[in-house]
Amino acid sequence: MAIRLRGHHLLCLLGFRGMGYSVDFCANMTAIYETLRKEPQTEVEIITGPDDVCRAYPPDKANHCEGTVYGLDEAVLKKLGLLAGTKESWSSLCSRVAASMVPEDISRLCTTCPWEKYGVCAEGVGLLTGGKPLPKVGA
Repeated sequence: MAIRLRGHHLLCLLGFRGMGYSVDFCANMTAIYETLRKEPQTEVEIITGPDDVCRAYPPDKANHCEGTVYGLDEAVLKKLGLLAGTKESWSSLCSRVAASMVPEDISRLCTTCPWEKYGVCAEGVGLLTGGKPLPKVGA
C-alpha cells in the first residue's frame, strides 16, 4: 500500500522532528515518517490535495489543507521534476531531493510556513545532500 503525499509534505517529512499541530497529528506524522525512514522502498504516490498527513490535522484548528498550500505543492513538485500521479519509492524521492535541492531552497520555497523558522526542513535537505540518513524522531 502506497503512502499518499502532496508535494510540500515531501519536504515537511524531511524536517519532521516530532513537532506538530496536536498529539494526534504528531502520532500520525511519526508513523508515516518512521515507516519511510525504516522502509525506504515504501511506495509513495504523489497526489493533489489532502493526503495521508492531512488526515490527522486537528479539526479545531484553521484548516489550510484545501487553501493556499496548493501553490507550494506545485512549486515543490516542479523543483523535484514530479507530477501528481507519480509513484516512486521514498528512497527514489530522497535521491531527487539530494540531486536537485540545497538547504537554502527551503527558505525560498516555504516562505509562509510557520515551521520554516526552526530550520529542521533545511537540515533534512542538508542531510540528504550530504549522503546522511534522516534521524529517528526524537533523536
